[in-house]
Amino acid sequence: MSKKALDGVKVLDFTHVQSGPTCTQLLAWFGADVIKVERPGEGDATRGQLRDIPGVDSLYFTMLNHNKRSVTINTKKKGGMAVLDRLIKTCDVMVENFAPGVLERMGLTWERIQELNPRLIVASVKGFGPGPYADCKVYENVAQCAGGAASTTGFDDGPPLVTGAQIGDSGTGLHLALGIVAALYQRTHSGRGQQVLAPMQDAVLNLCRVKLRDQQRLERTHTMHEYPQYPDGKFGDVVPRAGNASGGGQPGAILKCKGWETDPNAYIYFITQAAVWPAVCKVIGEEDWITDEAYATPQARLLHLKPIFARIEQWTQTKTKFEAMDILNRYDIPCGPILSMKEIAADRSLYESGTLVEVDHPTRGKYLSVGNPIKLSDSPTEVTRSPLLGEHTDEVLVQLGFNTSEIENLRQEGAI
Repeated sequence: MSKKALDGVKVLDFTHVQSGPTCTQLLAWFGADVIKVERPGEGDATRGQLRDIPGVDSLYFTMLNHNKRSVTINTKKKGGMAVLDRLIKTCDVMVENFAPGVLERMGLTWERIQELNPRLIVASVKGFGPGPYADCKVYENVAQCAGGAASTTGFDDGPPLVTGAQIGDSGTGLHLALGIVAALYQRTHSGRGQQVLAPMQDAVLNLCRVKLRDQQRLERTHTMHEYPQYPDGKFGDVVPRAGNASGGGQPGAILKCKGWETDPNAYIYFITQAAVWPAVCKVIGEEDWITDEAYATPQARLLHLKPIFARIEQWTQTKTKFEAMDILNRYDIPCGPILSMKEIAADRSLYESGTLVEVDHPTRGKYLSVGNPIKLSDSPTEVTRSPLLGEHTDEVLVQLGFNTSEIENLRQEGAI
């Protein structure tokens, strides 16, 4: 069997909650030995957050900490810092998402880390990069707002909205993981470690780049034909909220399907791609539109998107979202059902691909989780359960060279 992609890479995981653990879980899925450092008796705050079973690690924690080992270290004790120093000396990567300045107050400046291990890559999640807000603490929704996502999400006659997709936390973790892998590759040539920074604002902005594109287009043209405000509404000087329009070159909308009156997810996303316009017209029974000057070209259709989608919706309301999907896919018309979490959890194909996994936990029992979204042909991911608090402390200390009496002394001191 092939080795895992990151076999031999040792990661010191100083992260908590979501952004950092997302990053380190990805590294663990790819085969890195991820050692999660937690506070004795407490651990990652998410172990106890949003619990559905009293006294058991929450799903919030378990779903972000697969394939890791847990050690408990009290860094306020001399013995605890001695253990941490030894870990730093033996690891390839340290990942942290502490509030600004916490590492430095622990005595772990970049200069000190370089003394201990000049090959160590230190990767950090912060709310903001250098600038006026560098010292501010940031959470998911703050990042979505500061990164430009919320101002462009929602309908034009309503307030800004955040999305349910965790683009601030998990999105930043994904960016940081790529930065770490790049730094590891560069180290094969340079022999040196380096600092890797992924600010949450930057990560969200990167995911919103098409809206930055549109801001510049708007400043030059004062209108954007792909947005629902065109042609009847007015454009201001900032990118408006576009509802469910894509804002791109292929107009799209969310349309009601059969059963929408009682099912909040009986909808389909429908895209009127230019290449399949004749097929769209045939499916909905408007073949005259194929040659009608008002509808014959993509530019002409932009003036009539509202009535076009209203007519398509008359057709989609006669079909369930899955019936509509079956018909539209025969003609290569781009579309997608609005799937609930319940529907996704019942999709067996997602289990077969490893996108969804069932994991067995010693105190929780079986639970459903996401698997690795990135598939490598030579390194299939095996998802193992999250660790219990401090489950691997003794095991890791022995690997670091501590003997039984030294471990007992550390325990007596309260260092582990």
